Amino acid sequence: MKTLATASKLALLGGTPVRNTPFPPYPNIGDEEKKAVMEVLDSGHISSFSASRQGFLGGERVQAFESAFAAYHSMAYGVAFNSATSGLHAAIAACGAGPGDEVIVPPYTFTATATAVLHHNAIPVFADIDPVTFCLDPRSFEAAITPRTKAVIPVHLLGHPAEMDQIMAIARRHKLKVIEDCAQAPGATYKGRLVGTMGDCAVFSFQESKNMMTGEGGMLISNDPELVEQSRMVRNHGETVIAGEARKYLAQTIGWNYRMTEIEAAIGLVQLRKLNGLNAHRQELARYLLDRLPTVPGLRYPAAQDQCTHVYNVFGMTYDERQIGISRQRFIQALMAEGIPVGSGYPRPLYHNPLFQERMAYGKQGCPFTCHLYQGTVSYAKGLCPVAEDLCAQSALWTFVVRPPATTADMDDIIHAFEKVIEAIPEIKEQDHATIVS
Repeated sequence: MKTLATASKLALLGGTPVRNTPFPPYPNIGDEEKKAVMEVLDSGHISSFSASRQGFLGGERVQAFESAFAAYHSMAYGVAFNSATSGLHAAIAACGAGPGDEVIVPPYTFTATATAVLHHNAIPVFADIDPVTFCLDPRSFEAAITPRTKAVIPVHLLGHPAEMDQIMAIARRHKLKVIEDCAQAPGATYKGRLVGTMGDCAVFSFQESKNMMTGEGGMLISNDPELVEQSRMVRNHGETVIAGEARKYLAQTIGWNYRMTEIEAAIGLVQLRKLNGLNAHRQELARYLLDRLPTVPGLRYPAAQDQCTHVYNVFGMTYDERQIGISRQRFIQALMAEGIPVGSGYPRPLYHNPLFQERMAYGKQGCPFTCHLYQGTVSYAKGLCPVAEDLCAQSALWTFVVRPPATTADMDDIIHAFEKVIEAIPEIKEQDHATIVS
């Protein structure tokens, strides 16, 4: 057995860390993005949503970004938003979900997937996830359907596609709308199809941590012209403009100001041209890790399922404390001490948040859960989605640094740290036992 006096002594136990410098910062902003932003500033037109029909559709760069993003996916329409959250809200509204309706979502995802449902006074119903991909489990999805279900939002989580053939078949059988949440997976493919091209519509995020970014921002794509028109109205104060006529401030429905600026769109046009290369960089780093990380019982590394491509927004692993011998938190502490940023992912399934446990979305009366139009008995009880709960409580292990501009040399530090910590697990257990005894 190694002793604490060896040269490879863990940093957690007083040794020298593998890495003393931060990983390269993200996002990587180049001269092209800076030039595009300056061109917008020099033009003097920062928004250009104005009185004409053309203005209703957004400025020159917003429209160009929408067209380019839709074309990348071979879809007919793109609608740009100031965030993916706004885009999800618009998608839910355009798909007809509202008071009294239910929308099925996974609980292991960012908050907005579920709260966007509440934004339009519908009720989120949670279905469990697949333990390998972390995406919506089709069987759990089908079991959650009720006569009140209007739509489902499968999330392509951490860069991996959901099981869309099964999800689409179930949705069509039950006449449900499908809104793909592609926030973490632009450019990922499922059986040769890009994510976002299989449902009734799809929403992407361009927040600065995503595979392509505009700082903040989002995009909805669809082939359905009516859904797109409704989304545009939600984006722009509920107004529409009749072709060839001046703006009449004619509000057709309730709407918000969810508009993207010309600056964000200009950055988006540059980033879209880089997307395939940015994803390829992530995939190259992930393959390098997967070929070299230590193989031990209890650690499972991410990998694309058959006929899928993974774009690794997050390098998401699973951890089995019983097989490895120390708690996930202790393992994380040891890696962090070596200079490797890792974490436990989402801290709780969404329905464990007070918002759902206390059912207090609007005002003090419990709306929309207590709305007289809602005749359901939705459950947010603990134990509802055991796979998601286990991932949050003890199994998930994430790192965000498998991305450009990091290099394989940076990945070598991750590999070395994993090897070092795994080899020293007996020492960690010994120290922990001594601490408890003392």
